[in-house]
Amino acid sequence: MPKYLVIVESPAKEKTISKFLGKDFIVRSSYGHIRDLPKSKLGIDTEHDFTPTYINIKKSERILSDLRSKSAKTDKVYLATDLDREGEAIAWHLKEALELSDDQIERITFHEITPEAINDAVKHPRKLNMGLVNSQQARRILDRIVGYKLSPLLWSKIKKGLSAGRVQSVAVMIICDREQEIQNFVPVEYWNIEANLSKQNQQDAFFTAGLISRNGEKIEKLTIKNQQEADNILKGLEGAVYTVSNIESKNRKRAPYPPYTTSTLQQDASRRLGFSASKTMMIAQKLYEGINIGGDSSGLITYMRTDSLNIAKSCQMQTLDFIEKKYGKDFVPQNPRIYKTKSKGAQEAHEAIRPTSPNRLPEQIEQYLSADEFKLYFLIWKRFIASQMSEAVYNVVSVDIKANDCIFRATGSVLIFDGFMRVYNIEETEREMKIPKLDQNEILDLIKLSSEQKFTEPPPRFNEASLIKALEEYGIGRPSTYAPIINTILQRLYVKLENKRFTPTPLGIVVNDVLKKYFGNIVSTQFTAAVEEKLDHIAENQIEWQKVIGEFYHPFEHDLKNAQQNLGYQKVEAKQTDIICPKCGKPMLLRMSRGGEFLGCSGFPECKFTMSLDRDGNPVLSEQETTDVCEKCGQPLVRKIGFAKRPYLICKNPDCGAKYSIDSKGNKVFKPAPEMTDIKCQKCGSPMLKRKGKRGEFLTCQAFPKCRNLIWLTSEKKAAEKKAAKSTKAKTKTKTKKTAAKKAVKENAADAVQN
Repeated sequence: MPKYLVIVESPAKEKTISKFLGKDFIVRSSYGHIRDLPKSKLGIDTEHDFTPTYINIKKSERILSDLRSKSAKTDKVYLATDLDREGEAIAWHLKEALELSDDQIERITFHEITPEAINDAVKHPRKLNMGLVNSQQARRILDRIVGYKLSPLLWSKIKKGLSAGRVQSVAVMIICDREQEIQNFVPVEYWNIEANLSKQNQQDAFFTAGLISRNGEKIEKLTIKNQQEADNILKGLEGAVYTVSNIESKNRKRAPYPPYTTSTLQQDASRRLGFSASKTMMIAQKLYEGINIGGDSSGLITYMRTDSLNIAKSCQMQTLDFIEKKYGKDFVPQNPRIYKTKSKGAQEAHEAIRPTSPNRLPEQIEQYLSADEFKLYFLIWKRFIASQMSEAVYNVVSVDIKANDCIFRATGSVLIFDGFMRVYNIEETEREMKIPKLDQNEILDLIKLSSEQKFTEPPPRFNEASLIKALEEYGIGRPSTYAPIINTILQRLYVKLENKRFTPTPLGIVVNDVLKKYFGNIVSTQFTAAVEEKLDHIAENQIEWQKVIGEFYHPFEHDLKNAQQNLGYQKVEAKQTDIICPKCGKPMLLRMSRGGEFLGCSGFPECKFTMSLDRDGNPVLSEQETTDVCEKCGQPLVRKIGFAKRPYLICKNPDCGAKYSIDSKGNKVFKPAPEMTDIKCQKCGSPMLKRKGKRGEFLTCQAFPKCRNLIWLTSEKKAAEKKAAKSTKAKTKTKTKKTAAKKAVKENAADAVQN
């Protein structure tokens, strides 16, 4: 019988870790959180030190029952949840829910899921860190108070179903403020003057020089304000002789980027791979928990929720050896690189995100990974290896050219040693312009002298990468919260993505205006960053969590009462568009519904014409006839927009009703019509329809969506296989018990003889 129970968070981690530990250990998963605050009420006693009331999550009852029986039969329980604050809190909730004493439990953590790391963690357990638990508990209580107190206000004053959050509202505010900045931006005109030059009689090898000074005065970006000023400068340069007045040449080193943190991984995966933050974290979780590589299952990367840049010394030495063998001594830096974390409150006990072994080359394991898993692993591997390599070296040449009272400057750079760039190509590559070898006082040929009108541009809207960067710089949230923040504000329809850029919706603007006016001391970057700092102090046992909640709650209650008394009903105005209604000729309005934005005629209710918007925000007709024909009856197919804005095709002939889905390549795929059955719905009594999905056949109520009853159908073959498997398992278990009993009898008899 196993002596020790190890509890992890996920089944994938359970499967991997089980292979690393001996017969004395049994590994089980809690499937994430097992307790939380109740959904039906606040669950916090605001009158008595903000005491929370936790209840077991419904889905965890069966899991907890299994864990209780296993823990009762073992000598020690190892709580092996993640090493961040949320993982520490889950470990504490497990201890409380299973009613385990301090002597029964040991807390173990690990940065990577490898045999060495797991066995080392078991040898060096620790006790629960209540500072980390209380920090996470304080965050949860703060978020619950804001969400459960503010949301009803928004329901009554703006629209039902809205929500507000301590962190998500600040993220919406940042996007709204940027949009306001863009709308208020006034472009400023300016002019650039450049000369295309070459060595005499060598016009094929020309280079470009920009004007940097005139009459000894520096020419900056906005110095030349209009065409008249530019033309005056060009006129003054007519017939000028262009002479080299100064040459500077030097080598410049470029250091590699540090290894990834959660934030930089999400940003880079967004820019380079087009992954959303949530997709990046989902794939990274799989790589961390372990993937079967030729029968050997272990984690491919270290823990992916981190803001630390630390690297284990053993791994760093192993990586330097790898670099020397694969790329040569010149690519190994003179001293191992040490990176310092800039973010406040970074947990330096963690490590940066890195491969668990530098020798596990991406191309060697590509066959075992999905396409997206390979892309992300390759990105992490490249970034980490490059972070430990030598600098890239550029030869930079700067040439000043005098022409009358003007000075032009040309700067060129050539890569002479690629260093870390052999592995990881930087996005902001140097502007490689090769300048020919020039001599002091050499006279050059002028090929072309030109001026170009330009205008200053507004700041760009945030994309996922830049929004995550802004959240990190402001100190809003923590590594584990960036992806949920973005998902929440999109799902709540406060913002939308247009061309992969965040734009606030009319609803988001109204909600933001209300929160800023009445809760400006809470919905601010300074306040949110200050709260994160206080949560760090709680984690370090420097301050009690109840005090932090109290300092927040009492001013918040005052602001809430003020808003309830003085805030009137806020109407979300429909936005007029340039699109004309094809039925009545009136302008279409951008409106909001539960499913998102759509276009409705401004002539409503006389004209009820509407148009859907596709995923890119472009209008599409609710019904649009196509050139495709039905394979069943030959009638034209009509294109419609369905659930989650997914298009589908349906036969124009109502008696046929054939339906086709559209796959990722744009091909139509026939979907069989539901089959009417004699089975009555147990909930409403309507007939049940037989359908076929990805996981097999199932029954749905004909009254959908009013009735959402669904029953999965299990084939007789599957049922027989399941029954046979259970029978075999039971027989094996019985046989094992009998063998164990016989063995015990023999051992007892032998002991009796010896005694």
